Amino acid sequence: MTNDMTVRNALETDRAFIFELSPRLAEVASLPWHDASVVQKMQDDYITQMLNQTSVPHVTLIAQKNGVSLGFIHSREHKDGISGEVCGTVPLLAVSEAAQGLGAGQLLMKAAEDWAKEQGYRLLHLEVFANNDKARGFYQKQGFESETLHMIKALK
Repeated sequence: MTNDMTVRNALETDRAFIFELSPRLAEVASLPWHDASVVQKMQDDYITQMLNQTSVPHVTLIAQKNGVSLGFIHSREHKDGISGEVCGTVPLLAVSEAAQGLGAGQLLMKAAEDWAKEQGYRLLHLEVFANNDKARGFYQKQGFESETLHMIKALK
């Protein structure tokens, strides 16, 4: 139930909460060919890069209930790799373990879609780790479809 949850713009003071969710984002990657510490560093660096990239239109939002932060989403402008048109992208979405299944993710995605529409974008893009079946299912329920698939092989 999302009826008692709210979404607000993130504040500088929310950075600590956002980084608290970084391990959740890293652990779902499930990439056995990369050391877990490398994946965690990549995730921390990626969050830093996304939050500091202010040269394009962007928004970072926090879902909360009774003043308690439940999750966050970051959306920004992106150039579509197929058409080259400017669109929105969601490079970051995470909810706390306690908020999983309560609708915070749906509420945040709706807010990001609304933001993208306000910007005049026709498309909303995102990437998800291929092994993250739960997130892929969530995004498909939100109307997202696979467009390309990035593949890798560990050479021995």
